[in-house]
Amino acid sequence: MEQQNSGRKALDSFEKAKLGLKVFNMPFAQAEEVIDDYVSEGDYDPAGVELFKEQLDTQRHIQEKSVELLTTSSQILRLVVGAFIRNMPQSSSASDRNKS
Repeated sequence: MEQQNSGRKALDSFEKAKLGLKVFNMPFAQAEEVIDDYVSEGDYDPAGVELFKEQLDTQRHIQEKSVELLTTSSQILRLVVGAFIRNMPQSSSASDRNKS
């Protein structure tokens, strides 16, 4: 990833990790405010800050989609297992008792 030399500080990995932990469970709008407050205290490169926000937004989107995928997968599995159980052949001893 290229970084232009704007004379401003870039968010380093430690700062990104610290901010990421701080905003982990926040809605994106609130997380964005926390990030903006943090970077307002220093002379940070705006492009780098925006990139970090985009990365957080992308991560949240992936998490939301994975939850949807997990929910859909469990519904499909439940349907398949239910269909399998309904269509399972009965054992011969059970059918012998029904004939008597």
